[in-house]
Amino acid sequence: MLSNNDILKKLRVALSLRNDDIIEILALVDFEISKGALGDIFRNADHPGYVEAGDQILRNFLNGLIIYKRGRLTEPKPNTDRDID
Repeated sequence: MLSNNDILKKLRVALSLRNDDIIEILALVDFEISKGALGDIFRNADHPGYVEAGDQILRNFLNGLIIYKRGRLTEPKPNTDRDID
């Protein structure tokens, strides 16, 4: 089974993202992380500085990625075409 670290690594490679891009994506959902902390997530699992990525960082990254790729969701316009009795 893939860990959250593996998923983040694979997405980083597949989308050609740099660490600065990932920090920017996380900032879109008000999640701040330092370059050093992000680097610890991308280390090999046998490295002494390795940190396991929790569900929160993966969830925030995926939510930020939606905004990064599509833009922010605009407020839906109220439907004024309905008949009100």
